[in-house]
Amino acid sequence: MGSCFSVQFSFENILIRCWDSTVGQANYVCKLKQTLPTLSVALDELNARKNDVQSKVDLAEQGQQKRLDEVQLWLSKAQTMITEARNLIADGPREINNLCLGGCVSRSCLSTYKFGKKVAKMLQDIKDHMTKGVFDKVAETQPAASVVVRPDEQPIALESTINRVWSCIVDEDVGIVGLYGVGGVGKTTLLTQINNKFSTTHNDFNVVIWALVSKDYNVEKIQDRIGEKIGFSDESWKNKSVDQKAEDIYGVLRNKKFVLLLDDLWERVDLKEVGIPKPSQENGSKLIFTTRYLEVCGEMEARKKIKVECLKPEEAWKLFRDKVGDETLNSHPNIPELAEKVAEECGGLPLALITIGRAMACKTTPGEWEYAIEKLKQSALPKMKNKVYPLLKFSYDNLDPTMKCCLLYCCLYPEDYNIPTKRLVEYWFCEGLLDEFDRIRKAQRQGDHIINSLLSACLLEKTENLYYEEECVKMHDVIRDMGLWIACELEKQENKFFVKAGAQLFEEPNVKAWEGAKRISVMQNRIEVLRGTPKCPNLRTLFLKDNKLKVISDGFFQFMPHLTVLNLSNNERLRELPVGISQLTSLECLNLSRTFIKEFPIELKYLTKLKMLDLSFMDCLRNIPQYLISSFSKLQIFRIGGDGIGLHEYCIENLMEELNSLQHLNRVGITVRRMIGLERFLSLHLLPCCTEALELEDITANEFNVLCLENMECLERLEIKYFINIEEMKMVKLHPQVSPSTSYASRFHTLREVSITSCYELMDVTWLILAPNLRSLSINHCMKMVEILSKGKLGEVADVVGIPYPTPFLKLEELSLFALKELRSICWDALPFPCLKRIIVSKCKELKKLPLNSDSAKGNHITIIGRQDWCAKLEWENGILPSSVNVMFTE
Repeated sequence: MGSCFSVQFSFENILIRCWDSTVGQANYVCKLKQTLPTLSVALDELNARKNDVQSKVDLAEQGQQKRLDEVQLWLSKAQTMITEARNLIADGPREINNLCLGGCVSRSCLSTYKFGKKVAKMLQDIKDHMTKGVFDKVAETQPAASVVVRPDEQPIALESTINRVWSCIVDEDVGIVGLYGVGGVGKTTLLTQINNKFSTTHNDFNVVIWALVSKDYNVEKIQDRIGEKIGFSDESWKNKSVDQKAEDIYGVLRNKKFVLLLDDLWERVDLKEVGIPKPSQENGSKLIFTTRYLEVCGEMEARKKIKVECLKPEEAWKLFRDKVGDETLNSHPNIPELAEKVAEECGGLPLALITIGRAMACKTTPGEWEYAIEKLKQSALPKMKNKVYPLLKFSYDNLDPTMKCCLLYCCLYPEDYNIPTKRLVEYWFCEGLLDEFDRIRKAQRQGDHIINSLLSACLLEKTENLYYEEECVKMHDVIRDMGLWIACELEKQENKFFVKAGAQLFEEPNVKAWEGAKRISVMQNRIEVLRGTPKCPNLRTLFLKDNKLKVISDGFFQFMPHLTVLNLSNNERLRELPVGISQLTSLECLNLSRTFIKEFPIELKYLTKLKMLDLSFMDCLRNIPQYLISSFSKLQIFRIGGDGIGLHEYCIENLMEELNSLQHLNRVGITVRRMIGLERFLSLHLLPCCTEALELEDITANEFNVLCLENMECLERLEIKYFINIEEMKMVKLHPQVSPSTSYASRFHTLREVSITSCYELMDVTWLILAPNLRSLSINHCMKMVEILSKGKLGEVADVVGIPYPTPFLKLEELSLFALKELRSICWDALPFPCLKRIIVSKCKELKKLPLNSDSAKGNHITIIGRQDWCAKLEWENGILPSSVNVMFTE
């Protein structure tokens, strides 16, 4: 009985299941024609909903928000469903074609059943997923890093610098970033912006830590600031030793991906002593710091050093205008123009622009603005003295006494003046500011170190004087004003300055104003006559350069017993010196360059302490009294020549003899004419060895062996003019017995600048391969020059250097070619040119190709300057201008 019941139950079960299966198959097959169009409609609705959600997500992410995980999951599933549904709809026609008997039977029953079941399930899944695709919000601000937002002002023109810093944060190879710049330039503002950016930009850092370091660097204070951020803030921890705190900090930070922002470093911070793991590619952490000193960036091993620059004129005006306000600017028609002049006086320094802008916000009359301009020019505006100068003075106070004096010395030059560094160091040397060495060549090293230190401290800026082709520096206007404030007010007892440089004076200042001054500069004015007899018992420096001087009274120098440096250069109307100059018995430096003096009074022989005498570019000079130069037994620096020199041949020969007798002579610039003069010059034992600048003129021989200059071990600048008949400069060894291993190329290792002019027959200058450190090359009016470097002469070069020829022009920065009508080639092949900045070409119509390709100037940019029609015909590798090359057109 029990067994029969069991068999009956099992059979019924099977029967029911078969019935259900048959009915289900029929439904999936019979409704296929209805479900497929319905699926298509549902697919369109899902796709539209997905697009709407995606648009909201994109918009939110543009606002630096992070999409919610549930939204991302919904979008992913929706995309999967859309793909699958499209495939089903694409297969639909095939399955419809299999239907017969009114669509209720399929020729391939099992296949159509499975397909219909998939369609039905997909339709239901889409409906279910649609109900889940309604979101109150799709994203939220969700920074990964823990960061405290700091109050700040709206940054002006910092966007590009912020982006540069942020690219370093993203770059895995950059762990430490140094931001350096002068005080008041906006470094802290920039660092604040970077700090706050972490709160609005998605990132994977665990913690962002800000710590102010400042001048009085204290390890424990930094540790306490870091400790507060990572959970060490109780009294027991604060009472721990520096070493214990370092262990605790390291124990936490080594397991975190952190960002450490250190503001205002004045010296190296020892990360290990503080307990900070060094940021690296492995731990992914970052250290970003600000400092006034480039040197600190090096000491901190910054992988990236970014200078925070002053604002450009349009940016500065925008900031200044914002602080003054439109109401004040519109209060009088003349005020906008005056306001622009005030803004200019701030030199783009944000601190000065903000401070003065706020101070002028209520000044509504032109007179008040004119007064402000005058006071700014005098470095005497109260707001600058109280707010701006003291901040900048922190950098000054950090200098040693020698550097302080050297920095203040730069204030003697006018605003924005390009100060040649070599001349500057020579003045420092003659003034006795460089006390480590008694020879200018060695003192130059100390001077270069000081200049580099002031550049590193952002108290000087590097610039170029293209006209004189010299390395130059200049002072930012506000730094100069700060220096004058120090020299003229704070330290006037021991260091009083009287400076009216560039003040548009037509007459000499009241001589009473000069009395008591240690240094006076009235350069770059329009003074024609010096009539007074000023009493200046303390005066050591007098700059009268760049005036219109015609007459200096005989008694003008009578009461200047300690005058050490006198600069009368660039007074082209000055035709004679007063005899009274002989009373300057303490004078060590006399600069008469670019004056029109015809001859010197013999009384100059009483200036027995002279160390420097500059007579360059004195075109009208006709006579130097015999034995005058040899009477300057302490002379170390002497220059004569330039564009032209009127001295007779016998006078030049006597001059060379007298110079050769001076045992302390160290630095010479001289013009030598004709081959007989060159032979005489080279026969002297001392003079050629200390000549740094040599101008060769009117050499009319049939050939010229450039290796005759090989023993000039200090030669830096060589100018060759009017080599009338010379077709080539040969490279013939003067000492063939020297072993082949001797590098003759090293004979010209000091040569930095070469200028070749009006050598009409000269075909090439291949010998320049022997000058590995050449920086500037200028060739003009060499009518038959076909190529600069000739491949056919490489054998000569190899014979000279004893090795295959070296790669030429590795240090070249500027190449200037003018009126070379036959020139077809600079070099037979492309060159790397790692240092090249400019190629200037004019009237060289046969030059169709430059030695540049895609591998030239890697990491550098070369500017080619020439006429548009010439530039358009230049041929390039594969017809493509290299990415490292820019083209500028001349008229």
